[in-house]
Amino acid sequence: MKKYTRQLRLFDTNGTLLEKFADSCENKDVRPVDTIGELLNFANIHAVEGNCWHYYVAYFIASDVNAFSLAFERKQAKDCTLLEFAKEDCKILMDIFNYDLSSLSFVGDKASLLTNFVSANKESSKPYAKIVAKLSRDLETCKTPQTFLNTIIDFYRVYGVGELGLHKAFRVVAKDTLPEKKITHHASQLLPTTNMDKKGLSDIVGYEMQKQKVIENTKAFLDGKPANNVLLYGDMGTGKSSTIKALINEYYEQGLRVIEIYKHQFSFISDIISRLSSRNYKFILYLDDLSFDNFEVEYKYFKAIIDGGLEVKPNNVLIYATSNRRHIIKENYSDGNDINSMDELHKSDTKNEKLSLVARFGLSIYYPSPDQQEFLNIVHEIAKRYGIKIDSEKLDKMALTWAIRNGMKSGRMAEQFIHTLL
Repeated sequence: MKKYTRQLRLFDTNGTLLEKFADSCENKDVRPVDTIGELLNFANIHAVEGNCWHYYVAYFIASDVNAFSLAFERKQAKDCTLLEFAKEDCKILMDIFNYDLSSLSFVGDKASLLTNFVSANKESSKPYAKIVAKLSRDLETCKTPQTFLNTIIDFYRVYGVGELGLHKAFRVVAKDTLPEKKITHHASQLLPTTNMDKKGLSDIVGYEMQKQKVIENTKAFLDGKPANNVLLYGDMGTGKSSTIKALINEYYEQGLRVIEIYKHQFSFISDIISRLSSRNYKFILYLDDLSFDNFEVEYKYFKAIIDGGLEVKPNNVLIYATSNRRHIIKENYSDGNDINSMDELHKSDTKNEKLSLVARFGLSIYYPSPDQQEFLNIVHEIAKRYGIKIDSEKLDKMALTWAIRNGMKSGRMAEQFIHTLL
């Protein structure tokens, strides 16, 4: 196998299980048992059913970012020099994919266990497991290097490549906090969020009008039509953040990706956007619980990023934010009173300055606290979904007592109340 990996030009095997397998065939310093153990662990985490070696090679192809995979992800490449190199690589990759594991002395008669693997996990936590499994199955049907290459190209055009292609959501990490192997020339790095809530939009009870507005804007964005930055504002626990998180699960396979950014990371936004503009996905920069006090001036920088700076925000990036404040920035009674100010001549200018940030969001959606009947409707719907059977009047009394004790009525409170009954 070593001879195969050394001949690859576009696809990089360094540091992967492919390289370790190759080393284990020739290098006495590498323990084959460790290599097999890593493959078994990988297959179990990904809940592989079938040939785990095929799945791993498919995963390697899906995750390897190189000039060829990026070109076809962007759907720009046709007849180009990269394609000629890729044809040679695919001959090698096809040989690796179809490698007879039983020919390896440290595998022997155990090869059938690897080619007919049954995972202990029934479902993988990896969001990309199903699409990689599909790529693996499609590659198994290829009879020639050309069909092998065409299958890979089709995958890149539909799903993309690398971490941005495989994962749903990401968090931003400063460069100086990264391990050395992750260091890049960028000021920050995007790391995948590996453990996510699987709720969809239908799992959020109530707020149908608000959800519909978000859905319509997001669908327009995914379809390449003009779409707005979105501000979801209102009372606590009403489903603002849950709505955005649910979008990831609903539209992941249509190319939607979400990047969560905190207020202290605003200085990284320009750097992040510069890396996203060339990728064939739609990115939502997600800012949760966004608000500013009077003494915080970061909002001025943020204003320029959203709309107003010299650098144009690319068409594949939108900003979705949630806030408990309608105008995001803390307001005082004196902000609109020119006469009642001792320290500023035109106090109304301060008010306009503060309102200019929320004006950058083309779509503002209000999430109010539910009234008593709406709250009880939410409680009953969630109870129904969990299979809880309690007399309706009794459930109402218990829910209202819970709401009074906790000081508010909201979707979050309704769900927390139901959790106490499970």
